[in-house]
Amino acid sequence: MITKKIRLGNPQEALQLLGEQDAALRQMEREYGVEIFLRQDIHSSEMQLSIKGNTSRVDKALRRIREKLATVRRAELSATPPQPSFEPLNLNAPPLPEDGVYRSAYGQVVRPRTPNQKSYVEAIAKTELVFGIGPAGTGKTHLAVACALRALEARRVTRVILSRPVVEAGEKLGFLPGAFIEKVDPYLKPLYDAFYGLLGPERFRLWRDTDVIEIVPLAYMRGRTFNDAFILLDEAQNTTPEQMKMFLTRMGHGSRVVVTGDVTQSDLSDKAASGLVRVAEILKDVEGVAFHKLTEEDVVRHPLVRKIVRAYEDWSRKK
Repeated sequence: MITKKIRLGNPQEALQLLGEQDAALRQMEREYGVEIFLRQDIHSSEMQLSIKGNTSRVDKALRRIREKLATVRRAELSATPPQPSFEPLNLNAPPLPEDGVYRSAYGQVVRPRTPNQKSYVEAIAKTELVFGIGPAGTGKTHLAVACALRALEARRVTRVILSRPVVEAGEKLGFLPGAFIEKVDPYLKPLYDAFYGLLGPERFRLWRDTDVIEIVPLAYMRGRTFNDAFILLDEAQNTTPEQMKMFLTRMGHGSRVVVTGDVTQSDLSDKAASGLVRVAEILKDVEGVAFHKLTEEDVVRHPLVRKIVRAYEDWSRKK
């Protein structure tokens, strides 16, 4: 018995090679009498396909996989990038008020509600890389999503890229069944919620299916560059310093990046090793980068949320 490995470039490549819910992978296992496993290195995020079996069968399967992979990669190189098709919502709606950021599919105007939120929105408009750091309920993600949609409809960007580190919040969920998008779906639901509220479910699904809005778990960003895009990284306190560096270097020409997080709610085993904490020290003097801190005074959820945030902060100070 031997095992041979082949490196894959990205999750899209893996999906085309292995099929929905790994159907093509299982077919190759039956056809060649081998075992095939897809693995990802937790440190480098590198994806590898391992083929296990006797030598002759493994060699045959490996040749077949390499042929399919070469075909997939040639198709990617020769393909003409699809032109996104989108238009502003509510074409007959009145103009936005002066402090408005975006008008939702339901006619509601998204606007900053505190002076600090207003400064945050202004920073996103003026700066190519913005970090929004603050406790839950301060509008970090919601306002960033509204700014992203405004930039998209104004044709300042051609697509929106959404990412989140796939980290469980204090409890182990175990193995999740299904294809790639079904496995990461639970981790990305909070981002979906923001878009449902602004675009409506149907428009969100349409733009997601045509890659106008692309959902990319952080672990699958390596090797990609995003040009003319509005890139949003949410829950950044759960990134490692290496992941944060990898994410920030995905930024291409004509793109804007917003990173949001709450350094008090890290789910990493070593909270001091958060990429969001480290990046504030590394990039604090870099021109073109803005760090914007929101506080309990900016909490706009249920009034009790502000009291909860304040109570936790008081308790931390006493400890």
